[in-house]
Amino acid sequence: MRSPLVPLATLIGRELRNEKVERPCVKYGQAGLAKKGEDYFLIKTDCQRVPGDSSTLFSVYAIFDGHNGISAAIFAKESLLNNVMSAIPQDISREEWLQTLPRALVVGFVKTDIEFQQKGETSGTTATFVLIDGWTVTVASVGDSRCILDTQGGVVSLLTVDHRLEENAEERERVTASGGEVGRLNVFGGNEVGPLRCWPGGLCLSRSIGDTDVGEFIVPIPHVKQVKLSNAGGRLIIASDGIWDALSSDMAAKSCRGLPAELAAKLVVKEALRSRGLKDDTTCLVVDIIPSDHSVLPPTPRKKHNMLTSFLFGKKSQYSATKGTNKLSAVGIVEELFEDGSAILVERLGKDFPVNSNLGIFRCAVCQADQTPTDGLVVNSGPFFSPASKPWEGPFLCTNCRKKKDAMEGKRPSRPILTA
Repeated sequence: MRSPLVPLATLIGRELRNEKVERPCVKYGQAGLAKKGEDYFLIKTDCQRVPGDSSTLFSVYAIFDGHNGISAAIFAKESLLNNVMSAIPQDISREEWLQTLPRALVVGFVKTDIEFQQKGETSGTTATFVLIDGWTVTVASVGDSRCILDTQGGVVSLLTVDHRLEENAEERERVTASGGEVGRLNVFGGNEVGPLRCWPGGLCLSRSIGDTDVGEFIVPIPHVKQVKLSNAGGRLIIASDGIWDALSSDMAAKSCRGLPAELAAKLVVKEALRSRGLKDDTTCLVVDIIPSDHSVLPPTPRKKHNMLTSFLFGKKSQYSATKGTNKLSAVGIVEELFEDGSAILVERLGKDFPVNSNLGIFRCAVCQADQTPTDGLVVNSGPFFSPASKPWEGPFLCTNCRKKKDAMEGKRPSRPILTA
């Protein structure tokens, strides 16, 4: 019999009141080998929800796999976290913080993309961005750098979705519906070679940050998934495609079980090199979320997959008045709190986005810039829209972010507005 569904607030309350459920210890390892030198990573273990309050610590681990140069990867590494944090209201509870994160991550990714494209550079990057607060893990990703979770019982789960055109039929349909063309590279004689690409530009990915020289249907809107681990903990493996082109998720997890995170990362890279050779930049982060009284992740008994595997995750839940319940956490169970991969901005921001308005000044939900509702943007019973398009049912967007939204949906061609 399945456990009763309970609200996230109840889960967190029980966690805080139960002395046996302490904040976990988080340990990490990093390893990598460079082929082109376009992989970058971010490790930040001392972040605070409330500046100056050590009880609000959280950590961030991210990988950025650049292409066509390194500038987009470097820019995303330096800017993305700040852009996410700027989209989160101040003076909110931990429960509200966790519920706000998925939307703030969408805002942060889109804002980072807009800011980079304004620089006029043409490189791009994947981004797999992992935020750990207590036992709760939130992952946002664009591109094909992957994050997997290995938990008690030996079951490996994907926390990301690969945005490769070759493997993602839904993304192929979205790109073509938005005005792009999907096909392979044509060589002399009309033969098609290589993976599916998006034209113009020839990019193999359907989502990324940057890539100013390709169509706006290559979007920076991330797939986001949020889960809560049991107090048995778990291991995250975050890696660029140099790993995943050589190893399956199960192979990567099995290659390093029972080892400390630092050694585990090195062994994953070594196994990928042994399997395929060094054909691409290869970067791996291993993050162990473990009980505070353990020095390493407890050994994982290897079980055969059976029908019970489908119950590893609790029922998926969006944060809303009608979908605010999740299965109670227990040893070996992972609570799936949130998942959304839509590429439509209004679906990700929602209609209840907080709007700050003083004396007729409105703050853009994406870039956080203040603007009066003029220049084609007006207010009419709440929604904001321009006379030349359908009513915009989402939060206020400034002129530039509104143009970006329309372009991503295939409504108009767009070139970034360059700044000096």
